[in-house]
Amino acid sequence: MNSIGKYIFRQLALATLFVTVVLTVLVSLFGSLRLIDFIVNRGLPVSVLFEMSALNLPKFVAILLPIAVFSAVLVVYNKLRNDSELVVMRAAGVSPLKLARPGLLLGLTCVIVGYALHLYLVPATTHLFKLKQFNYRNSYASVLLQEQRFNTPIDGLTIYVRERSGEGELRGIFAHDSRDPERPVTYTAERGTAVQTVEGTRVVLFNGSQQDVDRATGRLTLFNFDQYSLDMGELNETAPNRWRGPEERYLDSLLNPGDSAHDTFYATQLIAEGHRRLTSPLYILAFAAIAVAAMLSGSFDRRGNTGRLVTAIVIVFMVQIASLGLVNMSRRSLAVLPLVYALPLGVILLSVLTIARARLRRPAPHPAMAEPA
Repeated sequence: MNSIGKYIFRQLALATLFVTVVLTVLVSLFGSLRLIDFIVNRGLPVSVLFEMSALNLPKFVAILLPIAVFSAVLVVYNKLRNDSELVVMRAAGVSPLKLARPGLLLGLTCVIVGYALHLYLVPATTHLFKLKQFNYRNSYASVLLQEQRFNTPIDGLTIYVRERSGEGELRGIFAHDSRDPERPVTYTAERGTAVQTVEGTRVVLFNGSQQDVDRATGRLTLFNFDQYSLDMGELNETAPNRWRGPEERYLDSLLNPGDSAHDTFYATQLIAEGHRRLTSPLYILAFAAIAVAAMLSGSFDRRGNTGRLVTAIVIVFMVQIASLGLVNMSRRSLAVLPLVYALPLGVILLSVLTIARARLRRPAPHPAMAEPA
């Protein structure tokens, strides 16, 4: 790549990075609202919010990267066009394909990044996100940390918590344990916390008392404690194996579903998702090619390129709608899969042909400035 190509590519790379970061941050902020509600309701520490948000980042980047590349290419080439730099480069003998090379090279580079995201990072982080979400939803702490409610997580145990505070700390705890019908026990404590240990889930109570009634003799035993560990090991029974959804699977698991009942029932959707993973990164190059073709074709206009910008945006919007439609159709019938591949490849080919035939012409002279006959 010559110095002109490096100059354009550098601007494109910086613009793409900036747009990707800004869009990812904005989408992450909106996505974190649902996580905040989940964490507040479960009484989980704030660190869980950052952990879960980080696991969502690869998915957001994979979704936003085609739009970020398209926006960056469109803005940078539009700036070069408005500053007449493209006209000067064409006058110096630089062909349209050479001018388009930095934009297409950026698209190809981001296609590689897209495949890394779609084929490995997104399924890995999504699976970990779903697994943690499942564990948080089904852990004892998430059941216990419901304020001002009598919770019965397992038979024979009732727990009431007045409020939560701090990093999962509980205040105003009342617990009645009747798992042993002959010797029910009632606990009260000023504060406490639920913890996971190798032996199981435990609730550590602080500054409380225990009332123990012997049903045979009717004798009541009462003693106070500074710290007491209430064993909740029964809650650690192995949960049923959770079925992995399509978004959590790697490519080989999608294209070759297993023999389980769920895999057999959703086999078409799994295979369609696998082919969507293979075609989604191609839209990065397709969108970049559309932006470059829009900016390099046609005559130069000092009044601006609003029409070309709008045209490129409309084309990308239509391609995106068509892509979503084809993917949805492929989930019902795999016969549509050739069209799923044909759409991005066809857009790339047509855009490159348009660039190759492009002629960036100077505007015609104003009639008043024309030489008299």
